[in-house]
Amino acid sequence: MGKNWLLVVVAGVFEVVWVAGLKHADSLLTWAVTVIALVVSFAVLIYSGKKLPTSTVYAVFVGLGTAGTVISEMVLFGEPFSWAKVGLIALLLVGIIGLKLVTPEHEDHPRKEGEAA
Repeated sequence: MGKNWLLVVVAGVFEVVWVAGLKHADSLLTWAVTVIALVVSFAVLIYSGKKLPTSTVYAVFVGLGTAGTVISEMVLFGEPFSWAKVGLIALLLVGIIGLKLVTPEHEDHPRKEGEAA
């Protein structure tokens, strides 16, 4: 996995943090962590989108964030476990991995700001 794809995964992890924070933040500290995670996730996403195909980057980001949020809710916050949810997350992850595998990387020629795709 290239450095830029690793950054997309990092952005997805920060997305899970800020999404969970929107629901569970109840103090100034947890709100601060939520806002910082939001800013970091989108900054890394924007950076990666300049180096990789934007549509694929966004799909991977949202998919990982969705899967991570559902899993973290079940593991950390007492959301009831459901085999249906786990199966659908697995299906989502298979789709994300497949999309990444069939998308060519264009890291050697990154787009310049304002340049058409």
